[in-house]
Amino acid sequence: MTNVQGESQRTGAKADFDAVIIGAGFSGMYMLHSLRDKLDLNVTVIEAGDGVGGTWYWNRYPGARCDSDSYIYCYTFDKNLLQEWNWSERYPEQDEILRYLEHCAERFDLKPDIQFGKRVVEVVFDDDTELWTVRTDKGDAVTARFVIPAVGALSTANVPPIKGLHSFVGKCYHTSQWPHDGVDFTAKRVGIIGTGATAVQAIPEIAQQAKHLTVFQRTPNFCVPARNGRVNPEVTRARKADYDGIRQRIKDSFFGFELNFIPKAVLETTPEEREQEFDKMWDAGGFAFWLANYQDMFFSKEANDVIAEYLKHKIRSIVNDPATAEKLTPKTYPYGTKRQPLDTNYFETFNKKNVALVDASTDGPIEEVTPNGIRAGGKEYPLDIIVIATGFDAMTGPLKNLGIKGRGGRALVQEWEDGPQTYLGLAIAGYPNLFTITGPQSPSVLSNMPVSIEQHVEWITECIAHMRRNKLKTIEASSQAQDTWGTHVTEVVNSTLMPGTNSWYMGANIEGKPRRFLPYLGPEGVGGYRRKCAEVAENGYEGFVFTSQGQSGTVHRIAAE
Repeated sequence: MTNVQGESQRTGAKADFDAVIIGAGFSGMYMLHSLRDKLDLNVTVIEAGDGVGGTWYWNRYPGARCDSDSYIYCYTFDKNLLQEWNWSERYPEQDEILRYLEHCAERFDLKPDIQFGKRVVEVVFDDDTELWTVRTDKGDAVTARFVIPAVGALSTANVPPIKGLHSFVGKCYHTSQWPHDGVDFTAKRVGIIGTGATAVQAIPEIAQQAKHLTVFQRTPNFCVPARNGRVNPEVTRARKADYDGIRQRIKDSFFGFELNFIPKAVLETTPEEREQEFDKMWDAGGFAFWLANYQDMFFSKEANDVIAEYLKHKIRSIVNDPATAEKLTPKTYPYGTKRQPLDTNYFETFNKKNVALVDASTDGPIEEVTPNGIRAGGKEYPLDIIVIATGFDAMTGPLKNLGIKGRGGRALVQEWEDGPQTYLGLAIAGYPNLFTITGPQSPSVLSNMPVSIEQHVEWITECIAHMRRNKLKTIEASSQAQDTWGTHVTEVVNSTLMPGTNSWYMGANIEGKPRRFLPYLGPEGVGGYRRKCAEVAENGYEGFVFTSQGQSGTVHRIAAE
């Protein structure tokens, strides 16, 4: 019996589990392994899907693949796993990543502690027992000392309230809820709504099969080439030999990649010099153009314009029809302030005769879905299949859907009406023993996700170990620390060009969602954030409040500020 369970019994309340983890993707799987195998806690994972994988279980749309390099889009906590697993491509497809996660689940014997096919609908804290009760859509309930949502930042689908959507007589699919047996587009007239990172992957694939594809675009995207392909075996061997160095570099980096900004201003360079750098990044492919460009790109509109013009020229040089090229060229926001899509033949696809682009600003926005297609700008486009690629209610949506209620019945949905409030993106004032992996106001989606996931899981694990060593009963963020962190997150991003763009980073893709920058763009990125979290722990978990249980049964509050 663990120490935590012993504490539960002394207060007259018995926990079913020491910890309940919600979600069995990258973060939930590692959290289970860490708490169960390192701390010997009694842990269960509740997962809505019928298998592990999280985003890679649900997102099976055509062209779905990772856009972080495979050698760093993986667990790095186990050296043997790093040596054993071999990725086939620079950016592996969905099915290969799912096979990897299935392999990890088997390797670490995780499935016996995962409850599949259950969706959490309510998470309620009891002030008397200081336990959480977690209920699912199957009608069952468990209690736990700790609750750890590992629900991902991009898991709640955004289906826009388009008039007439349910009247469509053909087939309609959201990219994040794709049929596991696929969709046959042969001889079909297909319409796809959206041109974000998901659509950029799907459009070239669908166009190869469909009789005709109509792309409905609200906002054009700056895209850069992925340059996917097989990885040279020599490169793979060199990386395996240097994984200690790789792991340290990505942990200390700004975005969790082996990429760094050019340490000079683009405006200080000659046109020839920067053209050479841009060509090098364009030819290399991947996130280099976004995350390893000149250091003033995110801060100076003048500098950003120089970089954006290069990409606009590329679009116009690839797309044959000048009118279509102009529709595909972004003009209303600075480069890099939206999620960077990586493409394989995306712009080239619009040169195909069976592909048409309907742009909201020039051709007219979508007015309604009719039984036979989509009406936009007064014109009806007949369709057999509609693909909705409109993304997610990012970062806050998955947490708000859990029905979380903290001390005194305070509902997270109500407390976050004006935007998320957290401390370090890890904890929330008034919600004891609840930790959010890669939650709002942490680097999360602005980083290579496995790097940030591992940092959060390891921090949470050590925090719970600290509580056990010191016989501490609960931990939660203090309101003051939470307010200070929120102010810091806002001040940092307000020094950049990011807030001026209607991006899902700002919550602008969801009607009625407050405009608040959702992740954390720290001054030193992932590495600086990691050091900040370590300092908080080293300073006795500064900014947190604990309760401890005395032998007399008296509960003591301890402020670690």
